[in-house]
Amino acid sequence: MIKVLLLEDDMDLSSAIQQELIRNGYSVDCLSDGETGMLYALNKDYGYDLAIVDRMLPVIDGLTIIKAMRRKDIQIPVIIITGMSALDDRIDGLDGGADDYLVKPFHIRELLARVRALTRRPGKMQETQVLSYGDLHLDASARLVTCKNHELTLTARETELLSAFIQHPGTVFSREQLVLKVWGSDSEIEPGNVDNYISFLRKRLRELKSACEIKTIYGTGYRLEGSAHA
Repeated sequence: MIKVLLLEDDMDLSSAIQQELIRNGYSVDCLSDGETGMLYALNKDYGYDLAIVDRMLPVIDGLTIIKAMRRKDIQIPVIIITGMSALDDRIDGLDGGADDYLVKPFHIRELLARVRALTRRPGKMQETQVLSYGDLHLDASARLVTCKNHELTLTARETELLSAFIQHPGTVFSREQLVLKVWGSDSEIEPGNVDNYISFLRKRLRELKSACEIKTIYGTGYRLEGSAHA
């Protein structure tokens, strides 16, 4: 059974999410303050498969908890749920280690779709060997991408996107195709939201100083380009 850690201080929302997760076959631990939530999130013995974290928790905020998880090499998927909808807030959340960002108010069906998308990926990624193209080398199971003397840990979404591009360099992917590859056919994500994730991945490649880049093919989609040799 997939085990979920839910950190949310709105008790009505927390209860509604917990009931729906349980109804769909998940095990759920619910906590309402950041201090206790931090203790649970950093304890690997609890064996969580995914965390849903409200960004504005009392005592310790959710983003601080997520950053602490990543520093301790806890790489389970994390979904931020928050009322903070500005672009800079979303970028801060994803750069801080979250794999997905859902703005309140939201339909719990959409949250469940995102949970399904994130929890069905790890088994597949663990079977994947290191993928290489140009000066990039991606260890999907560790979510680690290296380029010459630089390395970065990616989010689950970034890993899935980069895997798709590296396995099919030169192929133009439409937004709809990327949604199917990364989020799955049952996802309710809008194709237009793919642009945000492409932007995040491009930023990662720039940080690595990679010669590879994701090109926009106007009216069609995106393509990974770069030297075929490292």
